[in-house]
This record gives sequence, C-alpha cells and structure tokens, in this order.
Amino acid sequence: MKISVYMIVLFLSLIACNSQSQVEIIHEKAPLDTYTYPLFHQLDTNLKHRYPFIRFETNNFRFYSAQSPSWEHLYQDFQNMVNEKNCKLNFYHIGGSHLQADIYTHDIRTYLQTHWTDVPGERGLIFPFDLAHTNNPRNYEFHSKNHWTAYRSVNFHHPEEFDFGLLGAVIETPDSIVEISFNYDKTKVKPGFTRLRVYHNKGVFPYELNFGPDEILIVNQFRNEALGYTETIFTDPVDTFNLQFTKLIDVPYKLQIHAVQLSNTSPGISYTTIGINGAGLYTYLANKNFEEQLKESPPDFFAFSVGTNDANVPYAAFDPEVYKQNLEAMMQEVLLANPDCAILLTVPNDAGYKKKYLNKNVAREREVIIELARKYQCPVWDMYGIMGELGSSRTWKAHELMRSDLIHFTAPGYHLKADLFIDAFEKWLEQMQKRKYIN
Repeated sequence: MKISVYMIVLFLSLIACNSQSQVEIIHEKAPLDTYTYPLFHQLDTNLKHRYPFIRFETNNFRFYSAQSPSWEHLYQDFQNMVNEKNCKLNFYHIGGSHLQADIYTHDIRTYLQTHWTDVPGERGLIFPFDLAHTNNPRNYEFHSKNHWTAYRSVNFHHPEEFDFGLLGAVIETPDSIVEISFNYDKTKVKPGFTRLRVYHNKGVFPYELNFGPDEILIVNQFRNEALGYTETIFTDPVDTFNLQFTKLIDVPYKLQIHAVQLSNTSPGISYTTIGINGAGLYTYLANKNFEEQLKESPPDFFAFSVGTNDANVPYAAFDPEVYKQNLEAMMQEVLLANPDCAILLTVPNDAGYKKKYLNKNVAREREVIIELARKYQCPVWDMYGIMGELGSSRTWKAHELMRSDLIHFTAPGYHLKADLFIDAFEKWLEQMQKRKYIN
C-alpha cells in the first residue's frame, strides 16, 4: 500500500506541469519580436564600465516571430511551478566542452534552484566523468576502485555494438563485483533524491544492485530491460550513495554505465547538461538512444549551445546547409519527445581558428540559427553578438575572460557568461509578464 501511494504521488508530481500546459494559448497579445528590452535587469551595471566592449544591449532572448506558443506554455508552467509549488519542469542544455565542464551551466542551475522559495528541483541526469578519466564537473564526484574503460561518441574507435544515449558516453568494466559511490562537491545546491535510475546495458542484466546501509530505505526496485535501466525508490531523500553491482552468474559480461539520474518529488527545475569535449551536432545525431532516453523525462525547455566544434574548420570546409540540416534534425528529436517544448537557440561564442585565425564560420551559423528561430517560433541568445562579434575573443582574452586557445573561457569568463544568461532569462520573464492584449 505504501508503495502504491508513493508511486501515485510521484506520478502526479511529474504530470502537474504538463497538465497546466494544456491551457489554451491566447495569441492576441503584443508581438514578441517588437519588445524593447532593458539594458540590465539584475546584472551589475558597473560591468558596462569594466567591460565596455561587451554589447550588453543585445543580451536577451530575442524572438524573430510575433508569437511563440511553446514559450507561452513555458511561461504559464513556470508561473504555476513558482506560485502553486506543485510541479516540476525538465530543463536540458546541450553543447560540447563548455558544458562538460558545467561551470556556467551550474551557475544557471544554482540560480534556478535557489531564486524562488520552496521549489528546490532535482539534479537530473549526470555521468561519472571521474571514472572515465576526463574532466568531471566540480559540483559532484564519483569514486570506484574498479578499472573502467571509457568510450565517448565523439571517438570513432569504440565497439560497433555501442548505442550511445543522451549523454554520449559510456564506461565499462568486466568485474563481477563493482562498487561506485557518489556525493555532491563544491556546490550550494544539493537536492536530495528519492529515485535513482542507472542506465546500463539493455537486455538481460546479470547483476543485482545493493546500497549497503541504505537498503532499509528502499521501497521498490525495478528494471526495464528494453530501455536498459534499473530504478531504485527510497522512502526518504538521500544525497549520496554507495552502490554495489554483484554478478549473479559466472558468464563473460561487461557492465556498462550510460548515465545516472537523480530524481525526487519536490517541485522545481531539473537542469540536465549534456556535454562532451569535442562534440558537434553530428555527434549527438549519431547517438541511437538519444531520443528514447529523452522521452523518459520529456523536456519542457531545451537550450542548444552546439556549434563551436562544427565551425572549427577552414572557411571553405564549412557548409551552412549541413549545419542547418543537423540542427533542425536535433530540434525535431526534441519536439518528438515533447511537441510543446520551448527551444532556445544560442549562437556560439566568437572563437579563433587554430589560435591565430579569425573564425568567420560562427557568423554563418548565426544566420542559420536565426532562420530556424523564425521557422520554429523560438528565441535566440546571441553570445557571438554579445561578445562583440568577429575577433572579440581576442579582446576577452586580453581581459582574462578567455583562455589562450581562444575557444574556452576562463573561470571568471564562464561565471560572467552565466550572469549574462541569467539576466537574459529574467528579461524574458519580465517581457512575458508585461505583455498586453491587443485591442
């Protein structure tokens, strides 16, 4: 009986925002594309004097269409979440190395999970990059004494039978007993989780999962062989785990971990970053299980920040039409998971090519992004324009906001980027709040 009640509460908490999104959208409101944005919302105005080369006046989620039903849905759902505190929204943000590091995106996550009262949200999907021997976000850590082999979808040298999922990486071990521990680290937000889902091999899975002392908190555990995951439900929130996989039969088998999902029944935002060093749109399009895993927790908001690696080629080798086809194909995958999802297209930052050449491909990407924004009635966050456009990465480097590779930001640069994003998000909230009905 306890389990049934818990599952009903969990189910209702997850569908609350979706039911709210069915509210009829009234289109007779002031056009979105004619709004005049304020220079700043909450951002420190002194930054204008400190960094006069930054075009703060362009820092907004700019619409190129008069209306946007999906963003109207998001606003209504967001208000419902904040005011009624009875639903959860799934936010996703996809990119490359900028997002694997999860510096500026974690600043955004922290803001979204602390700015409003009593809507703490959840952590969402994460990957044990620690165990893959690559840079792990600083806000959490994994430990294991087992030896792991890591595979990333950006590399072509991986077993053909690998079908990568949403996060585009896999760790694998042949060991019969496998121990993995998780804890938060260097973060203000540490949402507890009552539901732990581990994405692993599909099909028959010859392991049992044990959680040591936390076993007494488990009320249910089930496995989905078709999608390849085992889910454990706890009576009370926990913020760490010590998980042991024990092989039940003596057969040759390699345990694969594709992702870990930390969920709860608290209202708020689940903010998942998807980022692999070196990834482009072509990387994620090749991940066969991307769409099916995304459908498991359908997105309410999905930000695309993919393009730096797509553009990191000679001018003659970059084909804007291919970039457009790839971006639109990814957008279609997102909309298949949720046709009402609010998509944000972001223009990549200005970057140098091979550290010394100006990269004119980013401006060509921007043209494609604006074209798709008009078609799909979604806004654009133009980081390229905000920075100062072509060659501005050199100016940002001179002010210690970018690294010498002219691609990645320094820590202060990433934190500034987060502040800009948050300010643009708040401007959007204000824009939606002030919209007037047309007489």
